Order: sequence, then C-alpha cells, then structure tokens
Amino acid sequence: MAKFIFVTGGVVSGIGKGISAGSVGRLLKDNGYSVFMQKFDPYLNVDPGTMSPYQHGEVFVTRDGGETDLDLGHYERFIDEELTKNSSVTSGRIYSNVIRKERAGDYEGKTVQVIPHVTNEIKEKVYSVAEESGADFIITEIGGTVGDIESQPFIEAIRQIHSENSADVMFLHTVLIPTIPGTDELKTKPAQHSFKELMSYGIKPDVFILRADHPITEDVYEKICLFCDLPREAVVESKTVDLIYEVPLVFKAQGLDQYILRHFHLKTREDHTADWAKMCESFKSAKEKLSIALVGKYTALGDSYLSVVEAVRDAGYHIGTNVEVSYIDSETVKAKNAKEILSAYDGIIIPGAFGSRGTDGMIETVRYARENNVPYLGICMGMQIACIEIARDVLGIRDASSLEFDPETKNPIITFLDGQSENIDRGGTLRLGNNDCALTENTLAHQLYGQKNIVERHRHRYEFNNKYKEMFEQNNVVFSGIQLAKNLMEIIEIPKHPYFIGAQFHPEFKSRPNAPHPLFTGLVRASLENRKQSSAKKSK
Repeated sequence: MAKFIFVTGGVVSGIGKGISAGSVGRLLKDNGYSVFMQKFDPYLNVDPGTMSPYQHGEVFVTRDGGETDLDLGHYERFIDEELTKNSSVTSGRIYSNVIRKERAGDYEGKTVQVIPHVTNEIKEKVYSVAEESGADFIITEIGGTVGDIESQPFIEAIRQIHSENSADVMFLHTVLIPTIPGTDELKTKPAQHSFKELMSYGIKPDVFILRADHPITEDVYEKICLFCDLPREAVVESKTVDLIYEVPLVFKAQGLDQYILRHFHLKTREDHTADWAKMCESFKSAKEKLSIALVGKYTALGDSYLSVVEAVRDAGYHIGTNVEVSYIDSETVKAKNAKEILSAYDGIIIPGAFGSRGTDGMIETVRYARENNVPYLGICMGMQIACIEIARDVLGIRDASSLEFDPETKNPIITFLDGQSENIDRGGTLRLGNNDCALTENTLAHQLYGQKNIVERHRHRYEFNNKYKEMFEQNNVVFSGIQLAKNLMEIIEIPKHPYFIGAQFHPEFKSRPNAPHPLFTGLVRASLENRKQSSAKKSK
C-alpha cells in the first residue's frame, strides 16, 4: 500500500510549502522509492485556468491537459515525473462533483453535508491518485494556512485518512519563525499557536519544517520540541539558499529522509543523492554571465512566468552560465525606444499571454530581434506575434493581425483553432496538454531536439492560418514543426537568423533542472555567441 505524506503550513502563506514538498519527494526518489504529488487548493475556482496571472501566477499545464497551480511545476522539476490533472484539486472541483452527484440522485435522497460527502470526495482524490500512479509515496500539499476557514474540509479529510491508515500516514508542518523588526530574536509563539490550531483539528504533526531569515538557534529547537512533543530529529530548518534545488540537500544534511523512512519502517533501497548534489555544485560553479530580456504583459508578478524563468536559468547552468532574466513590460516598448530598451540584452523571450493589451510592444520587440540578429524565442503568443510581425514587415501585409486582437481583420494571420470560435465557456476549453509534433529534417529544430518526432504541452485557442503558409515559405520562413493529423504549424524558424524560433507549445513545462529543454539550451548558446560578438565589436 502507498504511504501518504501531507504537507500543511502555518503562520503565513508563501513560506515555501511547495518547495519543501518537492524536496521531500526528491529525497524519497533518491532513496529508491517512486513518488507522486498533488496539491489541494481551497479556492472555489474549478481550476486556475480562468484566474488572473497577477493574482495567481502562471497556470501550469499537465500532460493530460490539466490547468493547475504553479506548485505542480515545482513538483515536476524536483521529482522529474509527469503529473496529471488529478494532481490539482480545488474546492471548486470538489463541490462541483458533489453537486453533480446530488443532482443525479447518487446520494439516494440523503442530506448532503460537508461531512461525510465533501470529505469523502476529497479522500477519493487522494486514494485515486495512489491507485492511478502505483507510487510508493503520495505527497499532498494543502494550500493556504491552518486555520483558514476554507481549508477546514481538507484538514478534516486528511485527519480521516490518518484514522483509516495511521501506520501509512505522516504529517509535515511548515511554519515561519519570524523576528521582531529591529531585533534578531527568533519568535516561536506563532509556530506554537499554529501547532495548537492543527491539534484542535485532531492532527498532530510528525515533522516541523522551520522557515526563518536567520539561522535557527538551539534554544528555538528546544522550545519547538518541548511544546510540540517532537524528537529533535523531527524538527528541521529550511534555510534560505541561493539555489532552490539545494533544499533537498539541506534536508538531507539534517537526516530528514532517514527520519521519514524510519517512521514508515522502511530503509534506503538506492542512494542517488550524490547525483543531485553534483548537479547543484555544477550549477553554483557557473562562471559565464548572460542577460535575457523577457518581454511580456504580466511582468508585475514574477510568478506569472515562473516556469519560463526556471527553464532558461536551468539551461544556462548546464553550460556553465548564469542567466539573468529581466522583466520588461511590453506596453513600454515602442518603435522609437525599442533599441534603447532591448540593446542591453543578449537574447529575447516573448512568453505566452492572452488578449490584445501590450501586443504592439511585442511586435516591436520581434522586429528588433529579427532585424538586429538578436536570438529570439517566442512561446505560444510569442510565436503568433512573430508571425504577425513577419507578415507586416517582410510580406508587406500591413494590416496582418490575429482574430484575438482584431475580430474584423481582413488578414487573420492567426485564426481560431477548429471548434474554438463556438466555445462560450472559458474554463478548460483551450487546446490543452500533450500533442504530437513532427520535425522537418535539416532544420534548427530538428538539430536541437536530435529526433524526428516530439511531444509537447499546449495551452491555446488560436493557431497560424495555413492560408498564408506558402507566402511565408517564399519569404525564408521555415515551418519546422507540424502536427500532422490536423496540419497545425507548431514551430517556425528563420534559417538565416542566428536563432529565431517560435513555438506554439510551451516548452517550459517539460524542462527539468537535470534535463533542460533543447529550445532553451539553444537560445542560451546563441545568446552567448551574440554576447561574444558584441563584445568583440566594442573592443575594436
């Protein structure tokens, strides 16, 4: 039977439960055990797909088309496993299922209540992923903080799971140990109150993970151990690190993996921790420096492009390069200032987005990159914007646009996917998840991937209009990746450019720290070469 680890948080949100959960998953996997992860979120949205990037950050897409919380991106990068839509469970999804069952008469006339009907639905989501994945460990993070009224059904559900499977359940509680402004004194009272709150729900934590800006002193450990009735080895520090991938090693050094295994009466099967440590050391020893501009419309919140930033940084680390990603609001880029804003960067990325706001600045960004031989990677909308710019400035179609931006355009270079124009609902109706793509031989894309057929994750409603394909090809644009079944253009490139690629899919979702995505690695290598050439010109 699977072992269940539930990760809760106290005091404040945003203290790194997702990183802690992913790090524990990494350690268990390096000890020879299979791991599957999921996230419970208490908001009433069925999924994050319709939520504002300014509030929620990026929407991470799973292989089977689930629009999920960004923490699932952390999970996949840490444990190097592909998760599913069942890894993301919201209150909205739970209540939708319960109401649907009630309307269908599945409860046979019973009064439908939070306990047992809502909690049973939550429990089913835990047990089903255990059966679906067949993993040795199921790690489930509970979003928000203990004491949040909207989280109570989830807390009750995991209490019941413990009651049903006490020997196979562990609770990890992550808390903040704050300091009073003007002092360096670490305060334990918030953690103690968080423990008390969790105990009031019938849950006693097995492990305490402490977050603090200052090193945890021994007297703090003693207070936590005494008040929470925990052995010293069950209280670990999650200190601030330069590289988030070091967190598993921080936990390893404190013996957390072995403590967890002893709790479940298990032993190490294999030990691959050294491989992860070696990777981190190589990342930290990166000497080269590189500057990449990320030009987007949601730059006010960095988490809106979390996976893109992690992907390009990880690609840089693998070739000994520290990549600094600078956010540039696309609305600030104009024809008159594009050079002034963008000339300081070695490469440019335009990531995915929706809506017309800021697209004029993106078009100017593409023009600058194309005309000045600056390495460029366009993702989803970034590919569509590149097609519009090429149509206007190379093909001479001055009114070229997208139906998303201008429904009345006479030259819709970007048009609706089949069936998308009739969709009224916005949630979960995009082209989502894994799709096949065939690469054209002797193209840059084929060279980067090193294979003919690939699978990538998508999240879009609009697509390149094939009516214009021949015109593009006649003007030195190559469609190097095609979804053959529906003849969808997936990758464009300009062969005579140092690096100009647009991808309709989201390569960032499949990038891993131990296996960076080839499109990002290609961008970094081309940007390094651009940097060298620019430096050589300046030195003359």
